[in-house]
Amino acid sequence: MHIHQFYDTYLAHASYIIISNGAAAVVDPSRNPQPYYEYAKQHNAVIKAVIETHPHADFVSSHLEIAQTTGAKIYQSKLVEPEYSFVPFDDGDILKLGNITLQSLNTPGHSPDSISVVVMENGTATAVFTGDTLFIGDVGRPDLRETAGAITQKREELARAMYHSLRTKLLTLPDDTIVYPAHGAGSLCGKNLSKDTQSTIGRERISNYALQEMSEAKFIELLLADQPFVPKYFGFDVEMNKKGAAPYATSIANVKWMDTATALDSKALVIDTRAQEDYRKGHIPNAINNVVGGKFETWLGAVVGPEEKFYLVVTNKADMPVLLDRIARIGYEGNVLGVLQNPTVGLVVSDEFDAAAFEANTNQYTIVDIRNNGEVADKKIFEESIHIPLYELRERAHEIPTNKPIVVHCAGGYRSAVGSSIVKNELNTVVYDMGTLITEYAKKLTV
Repeated sequence: MHIHQFYDTYLAHASYIIISNGAAAVVDPSRNPQPYYEYAKQHNAVIKAVIETHPHADFVSSHLEIAQTTGAKIYQSKLVEPEYSFVPFDDGDILKLGNITLQSLNTPGHSPDSISVVVMENGTATAVFTGDTLFIGDVGRPDLRETAGAITQKREELARAMYHSLRTKLLTLPDDTIVYPAHGAGSLCGKNLSKDTQSTIGRERISNYALQEMSEAKFIELLLADQPFVPKYFGFDVEMNKKGAAPYATSIANVKWMDTATALDSKALVIDTRAQEDYRKGHIPNAINNVVGGKFETWLGAVVGPEEKFYLVVTNKADMPVLLDRIARIGYEGNVLGVLQNPTVGLVVSDEFDAAAFEANTNQYTIVDIRNNGEVADKKIFEESIHIPLYELRERAHEIPTNKPIVVHCAGGYRSAVGSSIVKNELNTVVYDMGTLITEYAKKLTV
């Protein structure tokens, strides 16, 4: 038996394939199923099962496509109530895979329908796939299923369930049981995830803050505090995963390449993925500058709602497949009306930030800090700034006074490209993107 981990660094998502005696099972697969097919083929294995630990909120799974393509069965909790055929996989249920046995544990907390899957070899637990219940250094947030899924449940109730799932289920496993979680550092499914991609029950028992001795009430208070924001697309992905996504390659192939002279629907959004410098030199009016970077799809799904259609602007046509792949990871490829390259007609130029003038008299500007709540909690970079997190900016831009030029900043310059373009579109006044210069101001605060 061996286990291989696939890791999506953009969404900090870990998926797995287990192979024993020519039989394979895939756990929490990403949207593109091809890597699992190729790995199974390389190891002369047949995919017999696809296991979903819960309906994921932060990415779209290929579980239904894998099942339809390979004939594998889908295993998950009966509480999910999906819209496709599946095998209920709950407390006490087992799946024989080659020479090993996979055993389900109901571990509600992140969601009411979460399971963990224990790998049993010769009657002994050797590994456990914990989904979003137990992470390395953290546990899953309990506040994502109040309005989505077959079962909705209040965060306090799920936090209470998490307390017991950890202590009566997972912590009863042997200390040397290897822990394979569904996410790592950078995921919005928790607040304190480690960069490590695996651990053991014994190590987590000692080092994980959520597993220390404390009362149920204290645990609930601790778990609910300081959770990260919830992007607009999370509830949409829960429902899509419950239904089952369309085949990956077919869905991407449906997105059309457009001639730059083609008239655009004025009611649709435009997402310009080019570098800030190119965007500033000339862009389609009201375009949002979401530059391709490490968190491109997260911020796309944070500022654009799942019901909104948009055009995609790229630097080169060769960029299109990679971008659509990343957009498909959150299930937004169906929202793309078309892709166009470097438009040249009817463009507008961004307001150019004068750093020297700004530093000479910051009082002449309205400064907008679009960092997350946790980043601003300790100290603002500019005391007089207005704080509106990027993920709320489209809805709250009207709160920004327009009697002075507006300067938008984040922590490093990436988010301010998105934020300044949003503010400009919403308020139609002079708006500057401070960009990477913010790092210089931040350094001065620490001197």
